[in-house]
Amino acid sequence: MQRRNFLKTVGLGAAGVAAAPFVTTSSARAQETFTWDMVTSWPKNFPALGTGANDFARRVEQLSNGRMQIRVHGAGELVPALEVFDAVAAGTAEMGHSASYYWRGKVAASQFFTAVPFGMTTTEMNAWLYHGGGQELWDEIYANHNLKPFAVGNTGTQMAGWFKKEINSLDDMQGLKLRLPGLAGEAMNGIGVSTVNMPGSEIFTSLQTGALDAADWVGPYNDMAFGLHQVADYYYTSAWNEPSAVLEGTINLDAWNALPEDLQDVIREAARASNLAMISEFAFRNAQALEALVDEHGVQLRTFPDDVMAALYTSSQEAIQRQVDNDEESRRVYESYSAFQKLLRPFSDVGEYAYLKNRDNVGG
Repeated sequence: MQRRNFLKTVGLGAAGVAAAPFVTTSSARAQETFTWDMVTSWPKNFPALGTGANDFARRVEQLSNGRMQIRVHGAGELVPALEVFDAVAAGTAEMGHSASYYWRGKVAASQFFTAVPFGMTTTEMNAWLYHGGGQELWDEIYANHNLKPFAVGNTGTQMAGWFKKEINSLDDMQGLKLRLPGLAGEAMNGIGVSTVNMPGSEIFTSLQTGALDAADWVGPYNDMAFGLHQVADYYYTSAWNEPSAVLEGTINLDAWNALPEDLQDVIREAARASNLAMISEFAFRNAQALEALVDEHGVQLRTFPDDVMAALYTSSQEAIQRQVDNDEESRRVYESYSAFQKLLRPFSDVGEYAYLKNRDNVGG
């Protein structure tokens, strides 16, 4: 009698044959599969940005042994390029891939998680996110909008942009119409430039028709892919506006919380791997594209005059200060950001910066 009761307890009949599967809650969760949609701000399969989203989706599927699949949609397929934030927050799609400074009108502090004029480099930015409290602040702020953010790529240092006329002084900047988002756009406004934000796919036509006089996009690789060298003669390499540009992966917070912990870990590791992969790709592809732009297409490289750079620095600090004074979240984020930048600066100076100067001095 005792043996029969024991067999019933473990799900076996008297003959020792399983009467019903014995499945724990955890093992059932381990068998769940998930299919998500990811909306992006990039044209489908656009080099590095669009393919970076594809790379992330592939990594998630591989690391999860097929338990999780993410369908990637280019800009305009499910939602317009600049509506990714709202679509993911509302659950129209479970995930998005974009840049946080596009949402400055919704979340003022979001700009600090993409790029800050004269701010941190890619290495420094990653250090802040992974070790300096940046990710925790990002999580906290985005949770108020039903989102969970991750760094899923970085373009590295971006160029100052394409100009249809040569800039020889600060006076030449007055009244120009320039595509430039984020805090850098505010800084440009402060020195007499009129800035707009628009999807990258609209830049070529806007330059061609005269709706724009100049435009920032990314760097040689992506700029050449859009053919910007065909509609503007001067390529300004004076990096100031985006010393680093994080590409964010946003996840609907309800969808995130519904995932078992092991799949949450998969997403974290896939995001880190895709972040590194994009940084490395841009370093290589930008070098190739810059050579092609100059040698094959005759692009003229230029740098901003000293008075323009000085004015941009002053205007950038003023734009940041206005933001901090008028928004409590921005104040908290920038206090963390700027303190971390100051913490890293001494080693950056004696480390990589000193090495690059020494290499240059000896002709390396």
